[in-house]
Order: sequence, then C-alpha cells, then structure tokens
Amino acid sequence: QVQLVESGGGLVQPGGSLTLSCAASGSIFSIYTMGWYRQAPGKRRELVASISSGGNTNYADAVKGRITISRDKNTVYLQMNGLKPEDTAVYYCKFAQFNRDYWGQGTQVTVSS
Repeated sequence: QVQLVESGGGLVQPGGSLTLSCAASGSIFSIYTMGWYRQAPGKRRELVASISSGGNTNYADAVKGRITISRDKNTVYLQMNGLKPEDTAVYYCKFAQFNRDYWGQGTQVTVSS
C-alpha cells in the first residue's frame, strides 16, 4: 500500500502562483510515476503533469510554460505560475507502480479575483 498526503491548494488571483506538494509513503519501490490530475466541475479528470522515478516529465498542452513538476525523493511538487480562472479545479496526486494507481484526497485550487 502507498499513502499520499497532499497540500498547498487555496485561493489565488489570476496571474498568481501556487505550489502543490504530495508526499508518498509506504511500499515504494524504485520504479514508479507520480503525477497531478485535475477535475473541474462537470468535467472529466485530466492529466496536468507527471514525472517518473527516472525524472522524465510530461505536461498537458494547456499548462506548458506555466506549470513545472519536480520530485524530491518521494515527494512531488507542482509549481503553478500565471494561473488562470480555467485552472480552477480539484487537483489530485496520483502514484502509479506495478500497474496499480493510488490517489490522494484532492486539494482545491481556485483562481478568482
């Protein structure tokens, strides 16, 4: 089992910045992928960014150039700059290992003036 603890959501004005973090603990082996997904009201959950244990990253086109994913040991960070109202959503951390996915509880990000 893997446990995930997320933090860092909140209310921010358009153009502002936020950093989300997700700490994984439990039965973690050397090969895995961690990522952030988001789900806005009435929409499907979508990938924001992911990073593998080897450091390979993947970003959704909508966030390229504004959002950076990074990892320090078993904690993944999502640095979000230039936030837009359309970035408003619940953000979920995902840990994938051996074809099994673990999800965090979600953290709300609201971009509004």
